[in-house]
Amino acid sequence: MSLIITEDCINCDVCEPECPNAAISQGEEIYVIDPNLCTQCVGHYDEPQCQQVCPVDCIPLDPNNVESHDELMAKYRIITGKA
Repeated sequence: MSLIITEDCINCDVCEPECPNAAISQGEEIYVIDPNLCTQCVGHYDEPQCQQVCPVDCIPLDPNNVESHDELMAKYRIITGKA
């Protein structure tokens, strides 16, 4: 399952540089996560780095983009060219 940034985002700019897949970018009003690039840091770290640094806890799982650990790992391999 990819992650999503909620409207509670305060645009603090700490999540974007932490994403190893460049899935986070500035949206019209708040930061957004591209579900095609988000792997919850699977393949890179044990835990999603954006969630670790977010000061307002506004990055939950995205129920509209459900993926298993194996699917996230497959996506990681494609994104990084390690397929």
